[in-house]
Amino acid sequence: MYRITDVVKHLLIINILMYLGSWLMGSEPIHIPQPDEFEAWGRLRLALFFPQSEFFKPYQIVTHMFMHADLTHLFFNMFALFMFGPPLEQALGPKRFLIFYFVTGFGALLLHMGVTWLELNGLPVQSQDAFRLVNTPVLGASGAVFGLLAGFGMLFPNTRIMLLIPPIPMKAKYFVLIYAVLELFLGLGNFASGVAHFAHVGGALFGFLLILYWRRN
Repeated sequence: MYRITDVVKHLLIINILMYLGSWLMGSEPIHIPQPDEFEAWGRLRLALFFPQSEFFKPYQIVTHMFMHADLTHLFFNMFALFMFGPPLEQALGPKRFLIFYFVTGFGALLLHMGVTWLELNGLPVQSQDAFRLVNTPVLGASGAVFGLLAGFGMLFPNTRIMLLIPPIPMKAKYFVLIYAVLELFLGLGNFASGVAHFAHVGGALFGFLLILYWRRN
């Protein structure tokens, strides 16, 4: 019988409560507010802005990992956490699993911020594109979730996963590899604007490296 593990259960509860509770702070603005109108961001005050932004706050480094844009965003991330988290927690142990979750989440953020910095260096400082890039918030547990996918693929490489579209079974190691390559392609091609593809790649990369490090030590 499938059993949800303790750390996964608490992560699910925190993410759901953060999503519901954040709406008490107000909805998102239609346009980017003025620098002195931080309150106008509503619930997105808990999302993460680029450090050069007037809206950046240090606490956002943590809170953005527990924020989601809408119910669909929340559902798919929590479903992945529910499916792939318990086997990893049982294999790694609760403490190491929690470390893994946050390392992959922060690793995703690191790569995303690095790519954003490179993009900004190629834009005129006062341009509208640079202003929009600096003041576009990032939110979601997707980076950590992609880390879980990478970890699952390494620890349980031959476990078969049933895809939804198309509905065919695939070994976990191939599923994770294809997904990571697809995200990298979408990120380099700048497809699906509004999705932090390099954060997904960063989460998977740091998940792979951390499992590799623990295996060697």
